[in-house]
This record gives sequence, structure tokens and C-alpha cells, in this order.
Amino acid sequence: MDIKPITVEELNKYIKNKIDGDEFLNNVYVKGEISNFKLHYTGHMYFTLKDEKSLVKCIMFKSYTGYLNFMPKDGMKVCILGSVSVFERDGVYQIYAKAMKQDGIGTLYEAYEKLKAKLEAEGLFDKEHKKKIPMFPTTIGVLTSSTGAVIRDIINVGVRRNPNVHIRLIPVPVQGPGAEKDIIQGIKEFNEKKLADVIILGRGGGSLEDLWPFNEETLAYAIYESEIPIISAVGHETDFTIADFVADLRAPTPSAAAELAVPNIEDVKYTISTYESRYKTSLKRKIQLMNLRYEKCMTRRVFKEPMQKVNEKYILIDNLVKKLNTNITDVLNKAKLNLSKNATRIDALSPMKIIARGYTISEKDGKIVKSAKDVNVGDLVELKYIDGNIKANVIEKNEK
Repeated sequence: MDIKPITVEELNKYIKNKIDGDEFLNNVYVKGEISNFKLHYTGHMYFTLKDEKSLVKCIMFKSYTGYLNFMPKDGMKVCILGSVSVFERDGVYQIYAKAMKQDGIGTLYEAYEKLKAKLEAEGLFDKEHKKKIPMFPTTIGVLTSSTGAVIRDIINVGVRRNPNVHIRLIPVPVQGPGAEKDIIQGIKEFNEKKLADVIILGRGGGSLEDLWPFNEETLAYAIYESEIPIISAVGHETDFTIADFVADLRAPTPSAAAELAVPNIEDVKYTISTYESRYKTSLKRKIQLMNLRYEKCMTRRVFKEPMQKVNEKYILIDNLVKKLNTNITDVLNKAKLNLSKNATRIDALSPMKIIARGYTISEKDGKIVKSAKDVNVGDLVELKYIDGNIKANVIEKNEK
């Protein structure tokens, strides 16, 4: 007997009908930890609900998300009320959540927050410890998977921005147990051999579990101790890891990290050209200003008639000499006049003037006789006249 096969669509539809007809599956109440959470631009929420041993896909449509009083995120423990159904096209079953409430924090998320607080208290996130990204690096070091889209994006962006920049890859696993050890070894190798000017640490998006190697404490210290600046580009823009906080710079995506690490050579050329143009314009203005100042100086009288100033000084000197001579003459004339006046006064008081009027001067023993008491009868006296001297003896003396 031939058995007629059914199509995949028919099989999925049969399973869907079976599940939809199960009263228990139409109203399930499940608890677990959120992972790989995505908020779609339409407002729908897509995520995985998991426990230690299993996981199930979930979706919550926008018509129900408006009733939530919190924003779900990876690592959060929740309780979900909804129904289980099959998505026929993919042949997978998932929970269509209608309500959700918080049920605590997941183990991984709790460990993440605890380590973040510890490292922040130790100062590993402080801005003063951040190293400056070089402006014109020659070699970009990359730590990521050799087969993923990350390295292709970095190469494409780097080559487009500056074909002269060398990109050196050390391939490392970016998820799974022990991945952080290979990443740490890659950082050490870059530093010990001076293989790069800046390091990009990158990988694509993923769940908290996928990104967990970048939340390991040992990797955080390796990033902090690196002498080469490190740009962290782990996950999507909304994903934050411990590596992002410790790194010298955080990029939202690996492509953005390449843009931050590699300067656009066209922008550099344009900047240089702009500065060159500005310098030329400034130099021309400076030369024009100097020419104007030179022409203005040359129109001054001192440059047209350089001896004019000297001649004016000569005239000033001549005037001063003339004035000095006049002052000296005046002083001498005044002195002569005073001398003449004083001589006339002295001459008027001279004894010879008195003698010239008929008077004589009597002297005895070389001394002027001022009184009759100064001589006695028989003394020899000398009488002085204007035209000569006479000696005589005193023969008689009459006193009053």
C-alpha cells in the first residue's frame, strides 16, 4: 500500500492545530531569565526565556507592551503569562506573551553589576586613566574573529578612509568559555612587540551570555594595563560590557571604531589645504600692510629731507649760543657798573681826598695822631700833605 506524503506546510499546520487545541498551552505561566532581548522599531519585543537547562523563544506584541511598568532587558528574571503556538513558516514554537512581571535579576546580570561596581570603585573607569587615541596611527591592531563580519567592516572602513594605514589582525575567539584568555594574550602580544599604535577590540552583537568574555575581570585589568590605547567595539550600540567602561574609548559598532581610529585622509588633505589657503591669505595681507606702512613712512618729511632736522638743531644751537653770549654780556656789564659805583664810594671815603682839600695827617712813630693828648712838647711828628711829607718838632701844646 502506497503512503501519500504530506508537505512541510501541512505538517507545521497540523502541529499548530494540535498545540492551539491544547487548553494548558493556551494559558501558560512561565518564569525564567531574559536573554537576547530586542525591541523592534514597530514596538514588538523579541527575546528568549531560559533557565539553567533549557530555553524558549518569546514574542510580546505592541498591543500588550504598553501595559508594562518596566523595560525588560537581558539578565532580568521575569514571569510571563501567555500562550504557546507554532510559527508555521519556520516550524518553531514560541510563547506569545500577554503579561509580564519582574521576578528578580538573573545570575549573569547580577555578576555583571557586582563586578562593574567593584572595578568602578577601584578607579578603572576614571577618565584621567584614559589614554589618548593617536591622531595619525600607522598600524591599527584588531582583536576579533578572523571569519566574522567585524574584521571585514574594519578593513573596508579603514582602507576607504586611509589606504596607507596598515591593519594587523590577531585572530581570537570572541565568545565561549576561556575566550577572554586568548583576548588577553592578544593584548599582551600587541604591547610586548609594539605591533600597533591603537587596538580595536571588537565583535558583533549577541546575548549577555555571548558577550560574557568581555565582562571577565581578568580582561578588564588587561585592558587597563595596556600601554597601547584600546577602542572597545563590542556588541550593538545598546550593548554595554565591562570592556567598554575600561577601554580608552568606546565605539557603538566595529565600523564606528574604525572611523574613530583611522583619520579620513581626504579630511586631512582638506584641512591642510584650508590652513595653507589661510596662511597664504594672511601672508598677503601682512605684506600689503607692511607695504602701506613703508609707503607712509617714505612720505614723511624726515625721509624726503633728512638734513632738515639737523639744520633745525643747528639753528636751535645758534640761538642758544647767542642767548648765552647776551646773558654773559649783561652779567659783565652789571658787574662793571657795580664795580664803578663801589670804586666811587671808596674813593670818596679816601683820606687823600680830605688831604687834597687842605687837611694834613699827623703821625707819630708810624701811628696816626688822633688827639692832642697823643703828643707832647718836643715830640717828632710827621705831617702828610697831598704833595709830600714834613717832619716837625712840637714846640707848644694847647689842649681843650
